[in-house]
Amino acid sequence: MLIRLAFAGVLSLLAGCSALLPSARETVESPWQTFAEAKTAYDKIIPDKTTVEELKKLGYDIKTSPNVKILNYLDIAATVQSIPMAELDPGLQACLRARNDCRSYVFEPKRTHTRRIGSFWLDIFNFRRKSHETGWQFKALLVLVNEHVSYKLWSGDPQIDEHRDLRNPLGPLQEPGFILNRIR
Repeated sequence: MLIRLAFAGVLSLLAGCSALLPSARETVESPWQTFAEAKTAYDKIIPDKTTVEELKKLGYDIKTSPNVKILNYLDIAATVQSIPMAELDPGLQACLRARNDCRSYVFEPKRTHTRRIGSFWLDIFNFRRKSHETGWQFKALLVLVNEHVSYKLWSGDPQIDEHRDLRNPLGPLQEPGFILNRIR
């Protein structure tokens, strides 16, 4: 009877081991919980009308939002250098003419969750690592001239659903430099 209980305990431990695999959440702080919320706020921005104060009310606070990338007019010029000036959007033309009165801001809010799945033992010994990532990410470029939005552009992934399956036939020996590190 004792042997059967021990065997059942070992089996239950092995079956529940996937709960021991690591998981990760990545969130770039923003007022939006979903891709749709970020896109809806973005859609309310009107070039040549929306001001810095109005951006703040929409959640695009250029002064206090974390992880905002700031670009100057030279960054914009380098990005659009292959497009003739006459073919550029009027808002971008205004930015390039305004020079130092032009600033661009790139907002990249996202929420992702990565969960390792599969066999605990294969994962822990690096033979096979399977993971599943879900979430969303949004990217908004806002070009401002004299405290007004002159141009806007967005992109993103409304629904991230990625599966990764990494196989290492040699397990822990697969890592490059494993042998070199052991020799030293």
